[in-house]
Amino acid sequence: MTIERGRAVTPERLPEDLAEPSLRPRRLAEYIGQDRLRQNLSILIEAAQARAEPLDHVLFYGPPGLGKTTLANILAHEMGVKIKTTAGPAIERAGDLAAILTNLGQGDVLFIDEIHRLRRDVEEVLYSAMEDFALDIIVGKGPSARSIRLSLPPFTIVGATTRPAMLAAPLRDRFGAVYRLDFYDAAAMEQIVTRGAEVLRIPITAPGAVLIAKRARGTPRVALRLLRRVRDYAEVRAAGRIEDVVADEAMRLMEIDDLGLDDLDRRVLETMILKFGGGPVGLETIAASIGEEADTIEDVVEPYLLQLGFLDRTPRGRVATEHAYRHLGIQPTPKPGQAPLF
Repeated sequence: MTIERGRAVTPERLPEDLAEPSLRPRRLAEYIGQDRLRQNLSILIEAAQARAEPLDHVLFYGPPGLGKTTLANILAHEMGVKIKTTAGPAIERAGDLAAILTNLGQGDVLFIDEIHRLRRDVEEVLYSAMEDFALDIIVGKGPSARSIRLSLPPFTIVGATTRPAMLAAPLRDRFGAVYRLDFYDAAAMEQIVTRGAEVLRIPITAPGAVLIAKRARGTPRVALRLLRRVRDYAEVRAAGRIEDVVADEAMRLMEIDDLGLDDLDRRVLETMILKFGGGPVGLETIAASIGEEADTIEDVVEPYLLQLGFLDRTPRGRVATEHAYRHLGIQPTPKPGQAPLF
């Protein structure tokens, strides 16, 4: 997937997002939003602690930037165990996974990001490891080959994916707890921006925090990134204090509008409307028209446009809605003899 590296509202992780680890909550009580999920995780943790057992295997799914990695670290911290972090594409061979698993301690957490991108032969090793806490290793070749089973200390796999449908059914079935993360509501986003400003010691007014929260696309990662970039603008142009006027000026400079749409979002919608009459149009056609990867549009752009009601997915392709036309200020062109659509 190719992402424009300077795109402030991309939910994908950028190098700058790793610069302030203190912005991530470490305990479940500090985590803002996703109330039902937090309640479920609290029960899961308390039950495991009461039985003196490791957590059941957990799968988080949902759009990027909503806190799946943060929650994995919180689970390990709450259980008082170590966490090992890797990603599906990084585990190239079954032996790589075996090396990781044999180095886990009792109750440790192995967090696998993009777990849907695991190779099939690697997945097969994971099945017995998750179910029986054992590794089946083939020693030798040909007629003399034999299987050896190595016992592993009980551990917890925490998987994260943006594409749950791509997970193989046998792997998905081995997760005892499966949770979806949704976009955050306005109140939670405001709390996240306010807490981030406190951690970073940034002077910010309540209206300033509200404005940043509204344009952060319901995504904490985007909110904190925008906060840092508005801080830079405020330090140079406004004596370091973030007010709503300052935040709005900074956003306009970044070409982020009132709903959090940036240039890439608008190009997708304008291409659909102006070149293809609002659709239906195929994903690959849209991608080729604007010079982007189809995966980028599907995973990064579309989720928020769908949430806003600007885009519909149909069997024939993507369709821009009336809301998209109105937001862009474009009047649809009626067919000959047809009255204006709206």
